[in-house]
Amino acid sequence: MEIINILYIGRNAQILDIVIRLINSNDNWNGVGMLCDEKAKQVFMQTNFSIVLLGPGIEQERESELRSYFTKVNPTIKIVQHYGGGSGLLQSEILSAIAPAENR
Repeated sequence: MEIINILYIGRNAQILDIVIRLINSNDNWNGVGMLCDEKAKQVFMQTNFSIVLLGPGIEQERESELRSYFTKVNPTIKIVQHYGGGSGLLQSEILSAIAPAENR
């Protein structure tokens, strides 16, 4: 199975660590976490991500800017707002984002 690269952008280092640990507990997923928007953009340009997860605490203006940037660079990128919750919710959000369009 193909590895799914997932970029998580958050504002809280502890939450970021937990989310990345949960993502990387799945052998088919590779999670990368960033606290800084500019570094996230740089990493996005270097890696073929399938999903961008936006964590809590990102201001609305910054979130809009990030969404615009990522979709401009990759119009097919899936962007998911992840407010938190257990590993089941995170897994559900990711699986829903990577499901083929006909299955959604």
